[in-house]
Amino acid sequence: MGRLFLIDLEGDYYSCKHCQTPLALAQHLISRPPGFHWIFSEVVNVSFGEREEDLMVLEGLPSTRMDAFCVKCESKVGWKFESDHVEAPGYRFNLERSKILEPGEDPNMPPPPPQDA
Repeated sequence: MGRLFLIDLEGDYYSCKHCQTPLALAQHLISRPPGFHWIFSEVVNVSFGEREEDLMVLEGLPSTRMDAFCVKCESKVGWKFESDHVEAPGYRFNLERSKILEPGEDPNMPPPPPQDA
């Protein structure tokens, strides 16, 4: 593997729970549905696994899923959905709540329990 270049983020950001690498700006958080994942419009410092075709239907349209990994520690931090349909959003990045830290969250503390809707 060559030299690793990480993108630094300024302001409030979510980071990898294992190595504290920045993953997404707080302003790119789209939704915090109850449960174990949050949806972001953009992420950084992640690599993607192999495509899993037609694994999920996103808003009634076929889509493709790819697992997302932290580029520094290679932990699985979430996944990405893609859709070729113009009516649907082009990308959705889902980060698992148990794998990320919120802005200002202590990496040595357990995450809070999922919130009910």
